[in-house]
Amino acid sequence: MAFVRDGVAGLLLAGTVLAGGAFAAEPAPVVPEAEEHDVSTIDPPKTGWFYVRGAWGTNGSSIFDAGTGKMVGMVATSRDSDLAIDPAGKAYYVAETIWSKGNRGTRQDLIAVYDTKTLKLTGEITVPGRLVIGGLKTNFVLSEDGKTAYDYNFDPASSVNVIDMAKRKFVRAIELPGCASLIPNPGVGFSALCADGTLATVAAVAGKDVITRTEPFFDAAADPIFSNFAYDRKKKQAVFLSYTGQVRVADIGSKPVVGEAMSIQQAAGLRGADTTPLDIAWYPGGMQVSALHRPSGVLWVLMHKGEFWSHKEGAEEIWGLDLARKKVIRRIPVKDKPNNIEITQDDAAMIMVTDRKNGAQIIDSKTGEMKHAIENAGGGLITVLEP
Repeated sequence: MAFVRDGVAGLLLAGTVLAGGAFAAEPAPVVPEAEEHDVSTIDPPKTGWFYVRGAWGTNGSSIFDAGTGKMVGMVATSRDSDLAIDPAGKAYYVAETIWSKGNRGTRQDLIAVYDTKTLKLTGEITVPGRLVIGGLKTNFVLSEDGKTAYDYNFDPASSVNVIDMAKRKFVRAIELPGCASLIPNPGVGFSALCADGTLATVAAVAGKDVITRTEPFFDAAADPIFSNFAYDRKKKQAVFLSYTGQVRVADIGSKPVVGEAMSIQQAAGLRGADTTPLDIAWYPGGMQVSALHRPSGVLWVLMHKGEFWSHKEGAEEIWGLDLARKKVIRRIPVKDKPNNIEITQDDAAMIMVTDRKNGAQIIDSKTGEMKHAIENAGGGLITVLEP
């Protein structure tokens, strides 16, 4: 606009007349800048982390730091998938079944491989089939060195897929009628819990798969064993828990040896529970009902008051059973009836429990104090890094 001052004409280029004759500068022009991007990363798996599977209809396994209660990442796990952690800490493996149109279309059975720092998909291993079921940590297990995976299959009958994880290639399927709930067996192959009450062991001998079985040590019809049992890689021991609260420790090897049963109720100074109808006692219950703190040898179990066959009932207390001393050393009351439990494999020994409303609690196993309550944590199976 033009203006005149003291008889001199001029031109105001970058200004605006305000009330009272003042001028205000126009905004400076925007200078475009080149976009910059990066990829956020997280640390490799830690013993103080919990991996919580999403509940029914929810994808993803959320990673929580036990110390802070904060979520630090998420692994892409689809519904009914099975998660395993590479012992070297370099990969997350997800055994899953997907369909090209969500709930229909072409079926694909595979093991997805994710980088632990970026959580990006780095590869897929095609397998011929797998059992489509979630909530069991014994469906998909890795050998001690992480070079071999064993993936339970039911297509059309019970079998186990053997996968070479180094070459990322399916090797073969081994028929194993009547058996499931897999256990890595270092230097041998793998073992599995069977419906006839035995423990089967599969070993590769002279290029052939040789299957042997222990004598029956439980009655699957009268007092079954929970499928989500614990395994200690260093001690090469599996810890089984039955519906009535019978605990057995098995030494895993070419010829597994199953120890005598002990009652968790009697270890707490109470009478043992049994299968008597309408008899009220303390029983274990839930989906992931027990967690083994391997460094201390303490088995933590979700317990409730009820009758036999109340094995899906959520917990009123958590009991800590010292396996060596055969004694319950702590009973921790809990709220919201959790049905899944795990414990970090470090000195902190923090317990996480989740319930059917997707809530989670992180509890100090040494004091019984609840440190963190987490809403919408996931509510599914909980995984931790094993030492």
